[in-house]
Amino acid sequence: MQGKVLSFGELLLRICPDIEENWIEHHQLPFYVGGAELNVATALALWDVPSSYLSAIPQNAICEGIDCYLKRRNIDTSAMQWGGERLGIYYLPKGKDLKNAGVIYDRANSSFASLKVGSIDWDKVLKDVKWFHFSAICPAISQDIADLCLEAVQKAQEKGIFVSLDLNYRSKLWKYGKTPKEVMPPIAKYCNLIMGNIWAAHQMLGTTLDEQFLTNSSGYSEEELQDQADRTSREIIASNPVCQYVANTFRFDHHTKGIKYYTTLFDQDRLIKSTTYIAEEILDKVGSGDCFMAGLIYGLYSNLSPEETLEFATSAAFDKLFIASDATTSTVDDIKKRMIA
Repeated sequence: MQGKVLSFGELLLRICPDIEENWIEHHQLPFYVGGAELNVATALALWDVPSSYLSAIPQNAICEGIDCYLKRRNIDTSAMQWGGERLGIYYLPKGKDLKNAGVIYDRANSSFASLKVGSIDWDKVLKDVKWFHFSAICPAISQDIADLCLEAVQKAQEKGIFVSLDLNYRSKLWKYGKTPKEVMPPIAKYCNLIMGNIWAAHQMLGTTLDEQFLTNSSGYSEEELQDQADRTSREIIASNPVCQYVANTFRFDHHTKGIKYYTTLFDQDRLIKSTTYIAEEILDKVGSGDCFMAGLIYGLYSNLSPEETLEFATSAAFDKLFIASDATTSTVDDIKKRMIA
């Protein structure tokens, strides 16, 4: 594949107070530049895939510094929309998961949230783009952003651009009177690769989920989950004619501080399962799913086989669990070494 991969989403600052270390008295408040789609763009740039990023940020010294930071990491920010009043922020106490109740969003009236249909010249932005990526976090922000996402994927398909969607579900963001099942299916119809898990697909696309997976939170065998992943994937592809691939991640707590992690990829009427990874202790869950998405894009963009693509993406995502930042800092060689190990 030739051409740029364009990732579209809200650029955010993640602020991480260490509750256990009394961050107020120590005057320490670590922060990271991130956002799900930027994490993907950062990984791809590090892996030598032509990576471009589209968001909206205000014109001020802080954001100009962030823009320079992204450019130093070989991310093309020429599509960036400059304007609006503020940058989105979220607070996540150290060690907490994005789905944990501890996350606090401060992103109302941000520059990105102020976008609407007609704000972006898609003909200009999509020039030389071969792959368009976004996540379900965007449509969760507002009806205007949901409409903008639909406009974007329609334009991308008109131009023959491959479209990927990450079914990130953030319950604290869906507050504008629409449920994900009302918003996401029309957008998903324009997506060639849909990634998430069996629960997110049920929550956002209305796919069928066996009763056991609705009532229990754990205790499933890998065989049961693979069977459900196969059926969910087939249902997604049947409902979305342009969809070629469906990927699922399975990440479960292991003992007290550890993780059990594996994934699947549905391709050409077959389900492929990855190696299963187990760690007794991890460092940071944030961005692991984004890294998996980036790995899928890297593999398919680089013409790897589906099996090779899935193994690389899974290893990259597992590796990210040991990196204390939003985006991976591991190179392709680093990840391949972990695969061999």
